[in-house]
Order: sequence, then C-alpha cells, then structure tokens
Amino acid sequence: MAFLSDTLARVAPSPTIAVTNKARELRAAGRDVIGLGAGEPDFDTPENIKAAAIRAIEDGHTKYTAVDGIPELKQAICDKFRRDNGLDYAPSQVSVGTGGKQVLYNAFVATLDFGDEVVIPAPYWVSYPDMVLLAGGEPVIAEAGIETAFKLTPDALEAAITERTKWFVFNSPSNPTGAAYSAEELKGLTDVLLRHPHVWVLSDDMYEHLVFDNFVFATPAQVEPKLYDRTLTVNGVSKAYAMTGWRIGYAAGPEALIAAMRKVQSQSTSNPCSVSQYAALEALEGTQDFIRPNQALFRKRRDLVVEGLNACPGIDCPRPEGAFYVYPSIAGCIGKTSRGGMTINDDEAFATALLEEENVAVVFGAAFGSSPHFRVSYATGEDALREACLRIRRFCEGLT
Repeated sequence: MAFLSDTLARVAPSPTIAVTNKARELRAAGRDVIGLGAGEPDFDTPENIKAAAIRAIEDGHTKYTAVDGIPELKQAICDKFRRDNGLDYAPSQVSVGTGGKQVLYNAFVATLDFGDEVVIPAPYWVSYPDMVLLAGGEPVIAEAGIETAFKLTPDALEAAITERTKWFVFNSPSNPTGAAYSAEELKGLTDVLLRHPHVWVLSDDMYEHLVFDNFVFATPAQVEPKLYDRTLTVNGVSKAYAMTGWRIGYAAGPEALIAAMRKVQSQSTSNPCSVSQYAALEALEGTQDFIRPNQALFRKRRDLVVEGLNACPGIDCPRPEGAFYVYPSIAGCIGKTSRGGMTINDDEAFATALLEEENVAVVFGAAFGSSPHFRVSYATGEDALREACLRIRRFCEGLT
C-alpha cells in the first residue's frame, strides 16, 4: 500500500513559486539574477495599514477569532462590494480566509464531487486546475489565445459546458496575461451562463484595482444580476494594498455556500491571522489615495516592458489592460538554438536557457496552459526591468 495519496499524485507544485525560489537560490550563490516571476508588488504596505496592525497587537487582538472573519471586517467587505461593485451582501454571505487561494480551495472542496467538471479559460493562474484536482473535480480547459487577446469567447465557453459542469472560473484582469474584460465582453459570457442554470460562477477579482488607460472594471454578478444567486465573488488585499504576506482574501456569495466553506475552514486552518484581519480592515476602510498613483506607476512599467519585449526578434507582446503581467508569444523563437547551444523546442526550454545564459528568471507558458509564451511580472523597479529587457533582447538576437 502506497503511503502518499493518489489524489496528491494528480497535482504538481506551483511553477511560479519554483521559479521565484530558483532565482533566490542563484542570487544567494552570487549570480546577478533579475527575477520576473513573483506576482507581488515590490513596494511596501501603506503606513496606515501597518499602524493598524501595530494597534491591534497593542490592544490584545492576538487571540482566536470567528472562523471566517471578525464582524468588523465582514461589514467592511460588504461596504466595499456595495461601494465598488454595486453588489449588496450581508455579513453572513462573506467568508474571510488566509489569502484568496484558501478561499478558492474552500469553495472547491465544499462543492466538488469526483467527476464534477470546472471550466477554466487558458491561459490560467497555475493553481486553478490543481485545486480542482485536489478537490476531486476535473478541470476542463477552454482556450483563449492571443488571437482573441487572451479573452474567452462566448462560443468557446458554450462548447466547454457539459451536464457535469459545476463551476466556471473567471479571472479579470488576468494572471498571467493582464487581459481584462469590459462589461460588454463579459455580458457575452453571462448570456451563455444564463442558458445553463446548473453552472456556478467563481469570479476571481484579485486585480480589480490594477487597471489602466481608463478601463472600467466589471464583475459577473454586477453585469448580470440574475447570476447573483450562483456566483462567488473572490477578492483580497494582497495586490492593490501590497499585502501579499499578510494573507487575507475574502469572498461573498449565497449563504449556504459560505456556510459550507466555513465548515471546511473550521476543520483545516480555523481563523485567518487576527492581526492581519485588523490590517485588512484598515485597508478597506482607510484612505484609498495610494491606489491611483500605484496604477500610474504600473502603467508606466507596463509600457516600458511591452516596448522592450516587442523590440526582441521572435517575440510578440500584447499590451494588457490590467494586473502587472505581460504574456508575450515566442513563436518566432521556437526551433532555434541559443548561443549556449540549447535548442528552443518549447517555452520551458526558452525560460531555462534565458536563466542560464542571461540570468533572467521568467515563468514558461506551459505552466499557465498556453504555449509558446512566457510570463513577465513587472512588479519590480524600472532599472531592473530595462536591464531585463536588454538581456532578453540580447538572448533573442543570439538565437540561430
């Protein structure tokens, strides 16, 4: 009898974490590595949020809390959804977890039986399919390639839905592409979902506040109120508030689903960190003045990276609407050989050779279900981004 479970054998470790760890190891060994793999802002958590956490410690808020969030934070989340998205929720419809990842996983564990299907557009965040597999479900990948600006079409969604479909996972702006759906584009998808009442919607809105060029964010239950009763809207404080390490994510949806997710959390982690919850409370209720300047900073970095990568032979880099990622195609590099003698058979070989020969760490596209591409996180300083683009260009110019 095997010791490790068959379920665990269905999944793989996170490739994005692996790339980030590899870059750290090489730096520690003395290599001048520029890491473009980490999906987190490079600036610090705002001072008012840090001060709120310190006050929470000084006030003794260091004990267990309610399993899925303190009442004050749940109310602040309800206020946020009403203010930003026009969605009305009661605190009993809100779940707070240890990061958005736990909230998503709780939802899958609470709802999926073996053989249930979950439609996931590709390119996708690396963890979606593996979380579905761990929960006993089957990911069904719906292609959304560069020819449609990495956005799923209504026809592709329709074709992916079967009688076994339980969830449709929606992520806008997208990790890894940065693509964001307008309300009109989203309406095409919600029209399809209205024809399939057995399919629930899981909307991952984590990059909501990181949009550019006057783009107006929209979320499914807002665009189509008839989907409200079968939509779980997920968000968090990690990206917009530079709080990745604080580990607070949240979701709102039907009470029965939230209660089921609470049951899962009660038998796994119990409450999220008490101090982090009070920090998140300040993030949502305190000043939002830093969001627009940060948007402008990320937009400038986006434009720098898109221009720099499009100057590289064999690379085609679309200009995304949001998040802090670009997802360039390397179709023009496939089949060539690097200066170091490595044949670029696929995007993983491209990323490996780029790291070995030019000390630039990126995540290969196959990790996100769509090749031949790679993902760049431009959540780092402009000097490092300029140097990285120069190194990538030099690498591409050396391919023969």
